[in-house]
Amino acid sequence: MIKNDLFLRALKGETVQRPPVWMMRQAGRYLPEFIALRDKYDFFTRCQTPELAAEITVQPIRRIAPDAAILFSDILVIPQAMGIDVEMKPNSGPYLPNPIRTIQDVEKVIVPDVHETLGYVFDAIKLTKEMLNDEVPLIGFAGSPWTIMCYAVEGQGSKSFDKAKGFCFSHPEAAHVLLQKITDTTILYLKEKVKAGVNAVQIFDSWGGMLSPVDYQEFSWKYINQIVEALADDAPVIVFGKGCWFALGEMGKSRASALGVDWTCSPRNARYLSGGNITLQGNFDPSRLLSPIPVIKKMVHEMIDEFGKDKYIVNLGHGILPNIPVDHAKAFIDAVKEYNQ
Repeated sequence: MIKNDLFLRALKGETVQRPPVWMMRQAGRYLPEFIALRDKYDFFTRCQTPELAAEITVQPIRRIAPDAAILFSDILVIPQAMGIDVEMKPNSGPYLPNPIRTIQDVEKVIVPDVHETLGYVFDAIKLTKEMLNDEVPLIGFAGSPWTIMCYAVEGQGSKSFDKAKGFCFSHPEAAHVLLQKITDTTILYLKEKVKAGVNAVQIFDSWGGMLSPVDYQEFSWKYINQIVEALADDAPVIVFGKGCWFALGEMGKSRASALGVDWTCSPRNARYLSGGNITLQGNFDPSRLLSPIPVIKKMVHEMIDEFGKDKYIVNLGHGILPNIPVDHAKAFIDAVKEYNQ
């Protein structure tokens, strides 16, 4: 039995004394103990070494004590497993030296045996669960097929992902073959994560907001929904689409347990657009953690008042920034724990 099950209860829509809280990218770059490991080991070594991944996952639990842990990993372990080269360049992010640009490139992409290619992730989950000792739940995650495809086609990060969009619009059949391969791999991967011990999973659609509402349905949501349908009986599924407020209505009708919201959508609009019945997660602007601590606490309490304490998980509207002071991150968590209606 998990001692602090507030997060899981909120995912079920149960009445709670206060909402649970965690932060996207909480296992990471704002923590000095993380930076010490980052300076010693390269990015994918940290991801692929279960002892390091587990240690990084529990660092924020010790330091700022959120209500859930999220496994340290990366969304790009999926394309790596599918035979696509991925490098992480310091200070510039992901780099894929052989981007996918043709149907022939798509044909070479495999749906792998996830035990062979991603076994290190499942080992990290088992180790993390031992270290957490049932104190809090553990979240596993994956990128949405569209977001993964953006990197696979673009070859790196982008402000517009126009190459990825252009590939979809000029070679839609090839794009759908690739998206389906990513979807199939992601389902296999997340199912094994649940078997290994994660208590919930989150799908990150970081670049969904790059698409129009019509294109979003075709190239992103229908694949995310396949993952939700495949996982919903195994574990709670959270869907977070950055910039995807326009899709909250469709998402709210799905079997997802919760929807993440970024800071550009007000709590009131998020409740309205999603249909008002599903648990919501978010949506504090990560840059706002640079505000003075009393301001952070006041804004967090106002945010909870606006969302309502039930069917709500306090989080940021995107990942925590590297330049956030640890005491400001802790103030965010503490503000939720101090919340009284």
